[in-house]
Amino acid sequence: MPDVRTPARPHAPGDDTAGKGSEPDASALLDFVRRTAADPALIASLPLDPEGRTWIRLDGPGGSEAWLIGWPPGTGTGWHDHGGSHGAFATATGELTEQSLAAQLPTEGWKTLELADGVDRERTLGDGRGRAFGPHHVHQVLNTSPDTHAVSVHAYYPPLPLMRRYSRTGQVLRLEEVERPEEWT
Repeated sequence: MPDVRTPARPHAPGDDTAGKGSEPDASALLDFVRRTAADPALIASLPLDPEGRTWIRLDGPGGSEAWLIGWPPGTGTGWHDHGGSHGAFATATGELTEQSLAAQLPTEGWKTLELADGVDRERTLGDGRGRAFGPHHVHQVLNTSPDTHAVSVHAYYPPLPLMRRYSRTGQVLRLEEVERPEEWT
């Protein structure tokens, strides 16, 4: 499905740390995404596409990278990490499911890993709910609704240096691709 990119970069509400040089931790990012997800005018500014995810890049706090993302029914990210950045996301409207691994994976030197039993986690985040995560977080985010768009806000610090994409079959996780920022902008 195609992704639709929107070049606007609005300043998110209440972002009083942008440009001040402070490095936001995961808690500050979580506060930012929750406050931003609560801004109905900003959420309404995102064009929604029934075929693919849409997004607007935002100015995050303290030099972080932030995104407002629209999720049509049945879409998701696939398994990925954030290249060593910590981050947070919050659902503004609809409901998103996060499936994650409760294990720290090596970042280099492997192509295929067999995951131990008990490492899978799943949580559902509805309107206004969010979560923060550390630099070794591996997850996928899904809109499992058959008929309702979801919208969410995401922030990462430092700005994403790369994203590793994985495929998963049962307990086997395989590194498939490494994406760089120039591929998203």
